[in-house]
Amino acid sequence: MTHRLPATPRLGLGGVALLLALTGPVLPASASPADAARTPTAMTVEEQRLDRAAPQEILRRSGFDALAPSFERALKGSDGFAQAERTVTRHASALWRRAVDRAQGRGPATGDLSRGDDRPLYWARLALSRELRAWTPRFALADEQRRALHTALETSSRGQDDLRFPGHRVKRVLVTGFDPFTLDRDTRIGNPSGASALALDGALVRTAEGPARIETVVFPVRWADFAEGEVERVLARQLPHLDLFTTVSQGRQGRFDVERTNGAWRGGFPDNENAASTGTVPVADPGSQPQWTTTTLPYRQLTEAETGRFPVYDNTEVTEIPAGGTQPVTRTDGPTPGSASRAGGGGDYLSNEIAYRATLLRDRLGLPELPGGHLHTPVLRFGAENTNPQTGTVTDPDFERNRTDIVSQVRELVKTAVGEAG
Repeated sequence: MTHRLPATPRLGLGGVALLLALTGPVLPASASPADAARTPTAMTVEEQRLDRAAPQEILRRSGFDALAPSFERALKGSDGFAQAERTVTRHASALWRRAVDRAQGRGPATGDLSRGDDRPLYWARLALSRELRAWTPRFALADEQRRALHTALETSSRGQDDLRFPGHRVKRVLVTGFDPFTLDRDTRIGNPSGASALALDGALVRTAEGPARIETVVFPVRWADFAEGEVERVLARQLPHLDLFTTVSQGRQGRFDVERTNGAWRGGFPDNENAASTGTVPVADPGSQPQWTTTTLPYRQLTEAETGRFPVYDNTEVTEIPAGGTQPVTRTDGPTPGSASRAGGGGDYLSNEIAYRATLLRDRLGLPELPGGHLHTPVLRFGAENTNPQTGTVTDPDFERNRTDIVSQVRELVKTAVGEAG
């Protein structure tokens, strides 16, 4: 996620869909609050993509197409909010666990799509979300309760409620990934950071410094969720107890990057709701907000270690407006004193923002020595004969090999980082 394309702030189709999802449709003045809560809400932009051919094939070929109908039946049986909440949480948690187990070779493969694929989780989550949005309960349900059900679905199906670390004898590592994105360009797209999260969740790795347990979560590619503090909400209770963390996202062609510097700027590239946001990254206490934060990952060791077939770079590039200046300047050696951010090493999209938020939270919690930062993976590419989204297949041997190699190298880089952190 290194996009730096400028865009004017706007509500756009994604913003309209998100607004409808949160507030529900406009009803006649005579409608009661209970009627409003029982009325299904409009689909989001993400949910609308579900009916395209590639998502349906991915769900069918993974066996995840059976999850939404089961969820719908369970929801219909709910006789109150508490039961509905239990149903949502149970099915969302089961979706996360099923995706993790499938990626790690536990249980049946359920379909002929490869086990390591992150896309079934994304599309199945949206299928559950769409069923929840279309559900008409038999009981009064306040707007805030409906929103709470959607929140429970999101957090439980992303592993955010499933972080379990052992005792003090095992090092604790947190790794984050992302959903697929740029799906209007190609709905077949996967995200190797999400695939890495599924492959590494609960993994125990051996290092020279002893064993380390890796726990993972996946975040949405949506500006609004970040502005509402989702990253901080998940990480704040974890960082004080960790030995290392790294946010991970898809970055550049054919290379890994350890991003040295993160910037406090949103560049406006549309997210998965086709919404755009441009300006300073919105955080709590903006008066004390720095323009830049810095990685504490052992970047030199990560670039020197033999971790896989892709080269690993220490990326020090940023784009800034120098102190006293008015125009952006791209520098290869990091920011200058007093400059204003326009892009970190990871760009000005959500990869840069999650890195900025995580490292800013690290610093605000008084944990300057905690190793943490951002890792960009290579782009997950289809084979040379399978690049056209209109005529191409949802997978091919090159696509599978590239994902396997990227995920394996993420594991080795995390293992190396833990070993070097001591």
